[in-house]
Amino acid sequence: MLVERGLRVMNVEVVGDAYAIAANYLRRSGAIADTLATNDRLLEIIVQMFQRGDFNRIRLANKAIARFEATSAAA
Repeated sequence: MLVERGLRVMNVEVVGDAYAIAANYLRRSGAIADTLATNDRLLEIIVQMFQRGDFNRIRLANKAIARFEATSAAA
């Protein structure tokens, strides 16, 4: 599904799939709570990378996991 945001068109399926993959891993590892609520920080990381031109779901998920864990460890 394509959603227009301003002048940009965003493929919601790619972002959604990448989020699902990353969130599943992070829930299983205990990095985020096991709830149905969306983790805004993780979603923001994925959306930023998507807007920079990364459209591969697996790569988005892997990079988001690495960034999320790096920022969690630093905090």
